[in-house]
Amino acid sequence: MNVRKLAAKVRRTPLHPQWLLGGEAIAGGWVRDQAHGRVLDVGCASRWIERWLEPGCSYVGLDYPATGRDLYRARPDLFADASELPLQDATFDTVVLLEVLEHLRRPCEALREAARVVRPQGTVLLSLPFLYPVHDAPHDYQRLTIHGLIRDVEAAGLRVERVTPTLGSADTAGLMTSLALGGAVAKIIEQGDLRLVLLPLLALAIPLVNCTAWIAARVLPSWDAMTAGYRLSATRP
Repeated sequence: MNVRKLAAKVRRTPLHPQWLLGGEAIAGGWVRDQAHGRVLDVGCASRWIERWLEPGCSYVGLDYPATGRDLYRARPDLFADASELPLQDATFDTVVLLEVLEHLRRPCEALREAARVVRPQGTVLLSLPFLYPVHDAPHDYQRLTIHGLIRDVEAAGLRVERVTPTLGSADTAGLMTSLALGGAVAKIIEQGDLRLVLLPLLALAIPLVNCTAWIAARVLPSWDAMTAGYRLSATRP
């Protein structure tokens, strides 16, 4: 059984462990509403953010060979290290780094490079996980609290405009539970032991957790200390 292919078929339904994260429309709409002019997409992967940009924007995609080419089959305009961009100073109006910083050995240098290549009054948009499993191993190096994120962005010479959680606390709790169940499903299938009889029960538990968390998130107040990640917008003074 190919678990990845099966999961892809139910990606947009509560049957999928990551359903609570929502689709690309959330992040794509967030970028579209703030990006302008010449846009540099660091860690562009399939260039999916390009189709969300307004018609007046021009797009340059950049990715790193060890992850973009070998893991994601990326289609960038150039391959390069985010910590050493082969680009001139102040040449972009917007720099985007979505779910990138956690995969960089030198994230602070990458933030300084983003600040260097964006024009004065230009925009830097980034997102990264906070509570989320290790992924794309071994290229997953760190998580930051909101305070650590703001510290590093300001140290790079940028002015933080706004930070928002990607999910509320109830959604996050549901996401982590569903991911734990999904991970158990993958391990059981991989090991092929007697616990295979539990798969129907786990298949029912994941949508139950997802739907319960979705309802709870719309009824209960969110706890600020718990989120799956953050989205941050900043400008170069």
